[in-house]
Amino acid sequence: MRRRFVIEAVMVATYGQLLVPSRPVDFVLPYSTILELYDMKDGTDPVMDDPDDDAHVKQKIDELIKFFEDPFNRKKIERALQMPWRESSPLLLSDMIQFTVVYAVDNAHYGDYFDPIETELLLTSLKLNVPLLSDQFEFQDRLLEAEVPVHVYDIEDYDYAVEEGSPEADWESSRDL
Repeated sequence: MRRRFVIEAVMVATYGQLLVPSRPVDFVLPYSTILELYDMKDGTDPVMDDPDDDAHVKQKIDELIKFFEDPFNRKKIERALQMPWRESSPLLLSDMIQFTVVYAVDNAHYGDYFDPIETELLLTSLKLNVPLLSDQFEFQDRLLEAEVPVHVYDIEDYDYAVEEGSPEADWESSRDL
């Protein structure tokens, strides 16, 4: 059984420990977060404060972009983009890591509290009943303030989330493999 989490694509590149889980994991990525990778890779703004860390993360971003641009993966993603809220077939990175891309569609329901990417993350979490992984404390605080009914784990609690988890609804059978 795979543990599922909604997450931004850049966090996968930024936090290397996400790619070495103790159990199989499915990272659910709203498609817009994949598009953000291109902006971060080509942008002049640093992703990380330390120049060495920034260069390393940008290299990882480039590797992730190449993974998504692989013809086989690209075809799976394009199929998902044919209809709002459609999920791609699993994109296998390893026997422990897979990605599912969701063509999430922002709506104005939470527009007062969250930017479009954040809105797509929380709507994806709500729609699929999958917990969020985030490293942004203020985003987590706003989720609580707005009383959004999603389960969110701080990135520092990733190992706990994988091991202990939350309700059974978060678990996906290995039928997709």
